Amino acid sequence: MASTKDTAQHIIKNIGGADNITSLTHCATRLRFQLADPSKIDEKTLESDKAVLGTVHQGEHGYQVVMGGGVADYYRAIIKEPGVDPSGEHKGNARGPKIGADGKKEYGGIRKTGWVDYCFEFLSDTFRPILWALLGASLIITLLILADTFGLQDFRTDMEDQPAGYQLMHAMWRSVFYFLPIMIGATASKKLGANEWVGAAIPAALLTPEFMGLSNIAETTTFLGGDAQKVEIFGLPLILNDYSSQVFPPLLAAIGLYWVEKGLKKIIPSSLHMVFVPFFSLLIMIPLTAFLLGPFGIGIGNGISNFLAAVNNFSPFVLAIVIPLLYPFLVPLGLHWPLNAIMVQNLATLGYDFIQGPMGAWNFACFGLVAGVLVVSIKEHNKAMRQVATGGLAAGLLGGVSEPSLYGIVLRFKKTYPRLLPGCFAGGVVMGIFNIKANAFVFTSLLTIPAMTPALGYLLGVAVAFFVSFFLVLFFDYRSPEERDEIRAQIAAEREAEGKEPVEVLTPAADAAPAAAAAAAPAAVAVAAPASEAIKLDSPLEGEAVELSEVPDPIFAGAKLGEGMAIKPTGNTVYAPADGKILTVQKSGHAVGLSLDNGVQLLIHVGLDTVELAGEGFTVHVEKKQRVSAGDKLITFDHEFIESKGYNLITPVVVTNTSKFFSIEGKAGAVTPSDQLLTVTPKAKSEE
Repeated sequence: MASTKDTAQHIIKNIGGADNITSLTHCATRLRFQLADPSKIDEKTLESDKAVLGTVHQGEHGYQVVMGGGVADYYRAIIKEPGVDPSGEHKGNARGPKIGADGKKEYGGIRKTGWVDYCFEFLSDTFRPILWALLGASLIITLLILADTFGLQDFRTDMEDQPAGYQLMHAMWRSVFYFLPIMIGATASKKLGANEWVGAAIPAALLTPEFMGLSNIAETTTFLGGDAQKVEIFGLPLILNDYSSQVFPPLLAAIGLYWVEKGLKKIIPSSLHMVFVPFFSLLIMIPLTAFLLGPFGIGIGNGISNFLAAVNNFSPFVLAIVIPLLYPFLVPLGLHWPLNAIMVQNLATLGYDFIQGPMGAWNFACFGLVAGVLVVSIKEHNKAMRQVATGGLAAGLLGGVSEPSLYGIVLRFKKTYPRLLPGCFAGGVVMGIFNIKANAFVFTSLLTIPAMTPALGYLLGVAVAFFVSFFLVLFFDYRSPEERDEIRAQIAAEREAEGKEPVEVLTPAADAAPAAAAAAAPAAVAVAAPASEAIKLDSPLEGEAVELSEVPDPIFAGAKLGEGMAIKPTGNTVYAPADGKILTVQKSGHAVGLSLDNGVQLLIHVGLDTVELAGEGFTVHVEKKQRVSAGDKLITFDHEFIESKGYNLITPVVVTNTSKFFSIEGKAGAVTPSDQLLTVTPKAKSEE
């Protein structure tokens, strides 16, 4: 077995050497590298070390190496190696960015954080906190469209002609889209580091009755080739626009606010920041947005929307094929967020959207692939992959969320894209034939089919996409022959150890020879039979328990750190689920590891990537090696603050020494710290 030092040297060598590391940090389970040249990574050799549990690319230069609970030991071993400087600063002859004559860091043509990366990260983190409201509103829209389909009400009739109950339901979804600029102003400002409430107040000013009332004294003029309303304000022409549901004006206003605040803080004494920075920010930014940034933002949105509309009018068939073929590559990189903004823009300007329909072909091709994986996993008795596929399929078909499927399956296996893309293409062809349009912004799931026109054409398109990918997986599998044969050999060995009959799975003819060779391979390590008594563990916090497969992170979703469950917290306190000792607790407060007296080693990881908050929003109540009793307070966290920063608070609770147990099972649903979360079944003592 390799020592910690050997593994550290192995990692350095296979990520391109010490000179390739521009910075290094770690969280509860992962080494987080920023690399000058990611192409130097030898990923296959890197993952050959058994201590490396997995790897994840993050952005253009980010790279995560998953090490589990002992990550701090590997981090310390790595930074002791010659030439490794975790801070990325230039020290003597050590590797790092040099300091130029102007005092700025020189990166040899490579920025430590690329502008392209940051732009897409900015869009992603701006929209992610709002998605909850958008998803809820999209389902309310679906209910109203269903009512329209069955003749109970007219979805598009004037509000004054709607029954009172339906007016209320329309208000439920319109609240999200009408005030969308305020939400975007807040989240975008927060992401940039400006005050989110000032960022929300700027677009809010353009939605007030006072601002909209200016139209009563306005005159008609020509603006950007069309008719517009103009009013004179202190001798300056102000073009009036409807800013409800707009995306680009609040984004531009947030960027402007960032620079204004930054400048004001340099001029105004720090003791007066709280009063005069927001005062002057509002005084400057509201007129600047009304006169310049707002109309310019609407022009950008209309320009992009009109361009895509022109392409759609020229050949909706081609666009309907291109969109679903692009999405499988855009979503993993986070590059799909601009298209989401255009969807909202289309609905605001055109009254319909032509992207969401074809996008449904990608989603349902992905869900069809996952359904195929589920069927194959059931036939193979592959419990781990069955759980991942079940969670991904449920999230997709009912919620229209593709991330669990994408990170849990698609990006993990070599042969998924050849099964996925034909489904995207076939579904896109059908979408193009019917020229599908969306009547509202919805997440493409089974529940939102009525939001598309024509609905039957859309239903046929998603069905084609789903079943093409589904049957490709059934006929040709979703793994390379090597991946498939290795997994089947492990399952066969486990069933033999349990005294069960081996599973016969039909193998595609093209792969018959490798399968026969695998059948003769040595059996994997046997799993002992279960002991009679199971260990019951309570939930460490209050919330909704879900399968690990629902965690939008490939390492947790794939149970690479251990089996367990995840909790979507409604409370803000993490408690010890049983008596034991603190193995490790992060200074940032986002994770704690416990060694319980019953033999279970548990990792509780509050949120995803929350280590980046550097402890802000977390309070730690324990320290390493401290004894704790069941119910002791371990960590408290500021739920609203962390979510306002754009972080997902879903909390994996995993048994890191899973291999020592026969099975680990959990039950989904609402939990409190007094409710059972996990049942851990030990192996028989005679075979441990």
